[in-house]
Amino acid sequence: MTTSETLFTKLTTGYDQSLSRGGIDGRRIAERLSELSMIGASAEGGVTRPGYSCEEKQAKQVVKSWMEQSGLKVTEDGAGNVIGRLEGTGIRKTIVSGSHVDSVPNGGNFDGPLGVISALEVVEAWKETGYLPRKSYEVVIFSDEEGTRFGAGLTGSHAMVGQLTEDATSLKVDKDGKSFETVIEEYGSSLPAVWRAKREMNDIELFVELHIEQGKILEKSDVSVGAVKGIAGPVWMNVTFQGEAGHAGNTPMDDRRDSMVAASHFIHMVSTLPRQFSETAVATIGKLNVFPNGVNVIPQKVELTVDIRDIHEDKRDCLVEAIIEAAEQSGVAHHVDVTCQKTLAVQPLLVDEELLSNMKESISEFGMEPMELMSGAGHDAMVMGREVPAAMLFVKSKKGISHNPEEWTDLSDCVIGVHVMKDFIEKQMERS
Repeated sequence: MTTSETLFTKLTTGYDQSLSRGGIDGRRIAERLSELSMIGASAEGGVTRPGYSCEEKQAKQVVKSWMEQSGLKVTEDGAGNVIGRLEGTGIRKTIVSGSHVDSVPNGGNFDGPLGVISALEVVEAWKETGYLPRKSYEVVIFSDEEGTRFGAGLTGSHAMVGQLTEDATSLKVDKDGKSFETVIEEYGSSLPAVWRAKREMNDIELFVELHIEQGKILEKSDVSVGAVKGIAGPVWMNVTFQGEAGHAGNTPMDDRRDSMVAASHFIHMVSTLPRQFSETAVATIGKLNVFPNGVNVIPQKVELTVDIRDIHEDKRDCLVEAIIEAAEQSGVAHHVDVTCQKTLAVQPLLVDEELLSNMKESISEFGMEPMELMSGAGHDAMVMGREVPAAMLFVKSKKGISHNPEEWTDLSDCVIGVHVMKDFIEKQMERS
């Protein structure tokens, strides 16, 4: 049995067939998820499809063929973003939905592809039921969302909204030493074409993205779909504690400048700070390097990173300042020097209250208690949402596992998510 057949069988086993109605077909969704799972498949059952790789391009080509079969007019911009368009019958506005098909190394089969397939399934349902949307509708596949190749993601959506600078793209280099310019030319485009991918946003009324939750909140509440109220914006910092190396046996405890002790004190303080500022704030020490890293040497220097996130920018920024102050206090207490350097600051996205209310209304239509969730991870919706109104729906994830071959969302939950998104989009179609 092939990987595709295994995934299809696993998806359809136990599927609630009654959910295949209104033109939405659970079997078709399972077939498409399974077909994409073959592209860049790993032995563990995951996929490896880096941005601007042959595998990402192949996955896009497969989805392009589905788009064309469904009657969409398909185009591709200079950044590799694929757009399938259905013209509306009346109002000159466009609703856009989609996600990405690239992955992290040995990633899962739902993160990204489910959003693309769900956006297209709405079109398939309209085709089967004869529904004609008043506003135009586009299904989008964004390039290089994950960013594992160049260390910075959301490339396609940034290009679409005109937030890719020439300097930033020119300096990107992948792990093999290939420049972004070389990679994009091998892909079939060029740097100037990437910069020209910016489109006018005036005609876009709304962007909608369906995504797996990548968390456990929906699973714990046994709810299939939730409405995202905000996407957290990260601040990254490098923090360095500079002490003095010494012999571990001959240096008295009261005569040390131990950078590791200072860093450890700081790490504990960081774990206690987020809740003092916001219930949605988080802070993580992700990397730690010790110098000279000898078993019998007092650490002279410790370098570490801090990832700070919240959906409320003002509260997040207050937390950042508190973390800097904590680093300085740890340095003073343990007689070491401290430096803090911000390396990234991304603006969070709060979903418009009316859109949030409308999503919750659609969730209620299917007999579920509407839950509000936050996303701690970045998404294309965050980038699009800086230019146009954006909404996001999360679908239940098993154990919250993501970026891993064990990533899983039951087919019944996937299909319920499509029903909710379709209902939400259709109601937006009727609003003037």
